[in-house]
Amino acid sequence: MRTDQSSPTTPRPWQYITYCYGKRLPDSMRQWVANDLAGPGATLRMMCRVAVPAILILAPIWFIPMSLYLHVSMTLPIFIPFVFFSHALNKVWRRHMLAKHGLNPYLVDAISRERNAHVHQAYAERYGPRSGPAGSHDI
Repeated sequence: MRTDQSSPTTPRPWQYITYCYGKRLPDSMRQWVANDLAGPGATLRMMCRVAVPAILILAPIWFIPMSLYLHVSMTLPIFIPFVFFSHALNKVWRRHMLAKHGLNPYLVDAISRERNAHVHQAYAERYGPRSGPAGSHDI
């Protein structure tokens, strides 16, 4: 990891666009990547990134002259699965991108672990520490 002051810590516009769709950013931007993929609002950001290409593909259908009912019935059945799959595969993609940038993939669950720490602490006080492999209870 470079520590000189000349390396950028946030991506330029073209870097950001290519990063959104899978390209790796330089190591000087690791902190930005960690915050982007595991910080507050990461789920919504990823869902919007998935929606943009879907909207771009479906937008020309709205230029064809027809009723609103036909526009909706042609685009929503295609767009809704994009939304569902972007939500279902959100953590999978964010973990992949964290690993691709050399970061811990379990950072995705950091906010959830902090929010639910009191529940896990209460469990440990009542029933003792959990047994099993180290990663089996980190969710």
